Amino acid sequence: MPAFTHPSITVPALITLTLNPALDLATTTGHVAPTHKLRCGPVQRFAGGGGINVARVLHRLSADVQAWALAGGAAGAQMRQLLADEGVATAIQPIAGDTRENFSVVETATGQEFRFVLPGPTLQATEWQACLDTLAALATAPRWLVASGSLPPGVPPDFYARLAPGARARGTRVAVDTSGLPLAAALKAGITLVKPSLRELREVLQQPLASAAEWRTAAQALVQSGQAEIVALSVGEQGAVLATRAGVWQAPALNLPAATGTTGAGDCFLAALVWSLDRGDAPAEALRWGVAAGAAALLRPGTTLARAEDMQRLVHSVAAPIAFAAQP
Repeated sequence: MPAFTHPSITVPALITLTLNPALDLATTTGHVAPTHKLRCGPVQRFAGGGGINVARVLHRLSADVQAWALAGGAAGAQMRQLLADEGVATAIQPIAGDTRENFSVVETATGQEFRFVLPGPTLQATEWQACLDTLAALATAPRWLVASGSLPPGVPPDFYARLAPGARARGTRVAVDTSGLPLAAALKAGITLVKPSLRELREVLQQPLASAAEWRTAAQALVQSGQAEIVALSVGEQGAVLATRAGVWQAPALNLPAATGTTGAGDCFLAALVWSLDRGDAPAEALRWGVAAGAAALLRPGTTLARAEDMQRLVHSVAAPIAFAAQP
């Protein structure tokens, strides 16, 4: 079973890191009700988890990307095979525990999506430490490291924060997409890009953030304090906000009906945003790509994620982001 990339092997431009990947199962049922047996439709299986999803979308955008993950058991083996079938380059470190399975059900009568997310296997210190050691030993540094998703049991909440100093010293731009204590610790360490949802940002800042002006102020405050160079805040049906030292931009969401839920839309947003920034696009243009990718995810069921042709078509429909000057 292949482990993480050996330091002498050519390093891709972008690496995604997923400590808690999943085999995502998606299905439908007519009505969700307690105690009754719920007869479901055919099941779809996807390789999932934050960084895995980001890598899948980056691959569709023809980026030089490799998905790093920790996986074990039958679900882990199936996840690896699904990635191989899709052509996504991977570096998988085997673990003793079993990769988790997540389950989403769309109630066809209402269109509501019910998502059941398991905690994942408990990792040993040697398993998660191998990620840090291998990254530090790479012969050349990637341009971007996208660390995304929840942390499984056994991993310290400051794991993403531990990645930042070494990566920054080697010139790697670190993007983090997580929540709670891991998000707070990463911001304290200082990272290149952070992509919280509005709920996640409210939680970590302990602020209501009730208006668009407050969203923009909070995002820019993170930049001004040095906690992140770029803050990409997704606000669901109201679009997204992007803050840098140069200013703040807000883009409206595209009004598209969801096929069967919104699973993976945030990961698609992050993937397209990083892809656009990596190729040198201006912040406002990168935000347009992020919004287009998030919308494209809604066109496909389960964790199918955004397709390249949908992103390329929809980006032309995203209105030019409104610019707000940086506050002194």
